[in-house]
Amino acid sequence: MQTLSLSNGNVLPAIGLGTWKTKRGEAAVAVEAALETGYRHFDCATIYKNEAEIGEVFHRWLSSGRIRREELFITSKLWNNAHLAKHVRPALERTLRELQLDFLDLYLIHWPVSFSADCDHPKRAEQYLPPDDNRLMATWHAMEKLVHRGLLRGIGVSNCKRSRLQQLFTAADIKPAVLQVECHPYLQQRQLLDWCRKKNVAVTAFAPLGSGDRPENIRNADVLELLDHPVLQKIAKETGRTPAAVALAWNLARGVAVIPKSIHPARLQENLQAVSLSLSPSQRERIDQLNCGLRLIDGSPFCSKKSPYSLDWLWTDTA
Repeated sequence: MQTLSLSNGNVLPAIGLGTWKTKRGEAAVAVEAALETGYRHFDCATIYKNEAEIGEVFHRWLSSGRIRREELFITSKLWNNAHLAKHVRPALERTLRELQLDFLDLYLIHWPVSFSADCDHPKRAEQYLPPDDNRLMATWHAMEKLVHRGLLRGIGVSNCKRSRLQQLFTAADIKPAVLQVECHPYLQQRQLLDWCRKKNVAVTAFAPLGSGDRPENIRNADVLELLDHPVLQKIAKETGRTPAAVALAWNLARGVAVIPKSIHPARLQENLQAVSLSLSPSQRERIDQLNCGLRLIDGSPFCSKKSPYSLDWLWTDTA
């Protein structure tokens, strides 16, 4: 398995299983099949509402001796309603209980937007906490304490623009080990990747296949689905692989980890085999030309008229 070396000394398997949008009843089946196939990196989150059934699979494999804990790399994420420092540890402890683990390999701040503790998805203006990068720093320091207590082996952020990551990086005692962001041929994140390489921050791409099953409320009907693009289709024929394997191999060649989601054993196997697909320079260049800055999962549900957040605040970088 191809791996990425993290700044904290740990090793991240370059292909993992994403569990967003995996329904209850399907998540356990997907994780079981992924373990059987050879996956050892699993990307979870509190808000996905499936950690308890995933934890049952982990417990069964670990307690039976089929796998050792050190063979697994488990990520979860702190949801937006637990950003106050006093809420961070209880949120993590709930995740550990549900996943039936003693520690996580990586814990991420899921989004930089903050809600009141009593709601998962705000419906009223008063359920949002105002934008405050100092609060994000306090959240980070609370997570640092959990590293020192042995509950976390690494910490990082998700959905974070470069300037905000720079602020965090400057003030942090424990530097972010991983940045997880949307990254695929339509949104290649070149400047952000360059910055992360210089700072020794590993990057994990979510939606590396274009999130074809993303929710309808964030779907643009005018967008050609990534895996249907003629360039990927043609390279797939040239290599004898699937368009998905081509898209994954392209990111892997850039040193970016990927967490595609699937519940189908055949596709799990196809995705995992992307590590053995070596694209030619000309094939990579043709994919590079697909970059159009198209963000498919832009956080717009957090930026309604009732919200103090905006897409510009989320994504537009300062100089």
